[in-house]
Amino acid sequence: MESLRVYLKPAAVRMFFLGFSSGLPLLLVLGTLSFWLREAGVDLKTIGIMSWVGLTYATKWLWAPLVDRLPIPLLTRWLGRRRAWLLMSQLVLVFSLLAMGLTDPKVNLSSMAWLALLTAFASATQDITLDAYRIESADVSEQAALAATYQTGYRFAMIWAGAGALALAAFASDVVGYDPQSWFFAYSVMAMSMSVGIVTVWLSPEPAKIIERKRAVSTNTLERYQSRYPSWPQGLVSLLAWFYEAACLPFIDFFQRYRWQALLLLALIATYRVSDVVMGVMANPFYQDLGFTKQEVAAVSKVFGVVMTLTGAFLGGFISMRIGVMKTLFLGGFLSALTNLLFAWLATQGHHVPYLVLTVSADNLAAGIASVAFLAYLSGLTNVAYTATQYALFSSVMLLLPKFLAGFSGFVVESIGYSSFFIATALLGVPVLLLVGVAMKYQEHSRSDD
Repeated sequence: MESLRVYLKPAAVRMFFLGFSSGLPLLLVLGTLSFWLREAGVDLKTIGIMSWVGLTYATKWLWAPLVDRLPIPLLTRWLGRRRAWLLMSQLVLVFSLLAMGLTDPKVNLSSMAWLALLTAFASATQDITLDAYRIESADVSEQAALAATYQTGYRFAMIWAGAGALALAAFASDVVGYDPQSWFFAYSVMAMSMSVGIVTVWLSPEPAKIIERKRAVSTNTLERYQSRYPSWPQGLVSLLAWFYEAACLPFIDFFQRYRWQALLLLALIATYRVSDVVMGVMANPFYQDLGFTKQEVAAVSKVFGVVMTLTGAFLGGFISMRIGVMKTLFLGGFLSALTNLLFAWLATQGHHVPYLVLTVSADNLAAGIASVAFLAYLSGLTNVAYTATQYALFSSVMLLLPKFLAGFSGFVVESIGYSSFFIATALLGVPVLLLVGVAMKYQEHSRSDD
């Protein structure tokens, strides 16, 4: 019972709603948008290239030091540093999603690309802050539970932004075929759904204890630079000290703590999601090319996706607390690669709704387990003095290679077909399992040394 009671703590409940806010924009610039683009007649190669807006999530470490340290005029004084950045990014998301809905990619594809990029940037900024907020909201022992509720909310949002958006677009259309007005309706509802995160931020407390600690460190760094460069202008010395602590220390700290093993950890982080991310870009065009309608994809994802997402997320949290994060990480990586083979099998079966149900259910279950374990693993690697920047580094490394490779997915599908493509993405998961095994050995060795 104690293992389950942690899910009812206020911090865990808050993370469910904040996870929803975090997960909502992702598919709206990737999977759902790819369905919209395909319906508008955009070719697979262009859809694959458009998925490179997701590289924004892989480069967020570049501005994470600003989010970690820089106050927002008025908002920071009013709400606190974390809540101020959260609110600002969420308001930008409301605007950008509305603007995407007003843009017809069949008429102005370039404008859609720029708006998708803005949405991805605001979404990545929200993620930087949310990751820091989550890690600072509880002890390490509770991070798996917070990751589970966060991932549950995140996956709910992805279902809403995926199946929900498709269902809304189908409901709003009075014509057969492509109707841009139906997509405006769907994206407007998605923009209004960001109010879940806005209200949660308004009602949530600020982790002030961590911020006070960071301010003390900043004072020490400033004094050291003042004594080192006494003839320099005060403004320049302050800027140099701020840059060193905000942009350099988080990375120095990570490599000092893990030394050469840091390269192993970064290799694992860089490849863990490669199998499902590369596959995911082509999932919605695959459904459409196989003859599934928006209504069918929405219905299957809405019913079975929700159930299996909940099951996977809570199983991931429960298993992590029972057998450890690393073993659950291995299980999640194995299942994620294995479910890609189901997509390859589905490609040989044609339009068959029960088989779609099986494939989507298995995919959501595996993703839930893997995501919770991976979040808990990444959270354990961070130093709370540099939470936002270090976690942004990890999550950026996590997405850089997969998102880059995903941009070529349309070329691969057009060359070898869907079935062979999905088999290839499953094979990408094999090196990941080897890296998890090596990381487990390293962790056991480190504990025995302690």
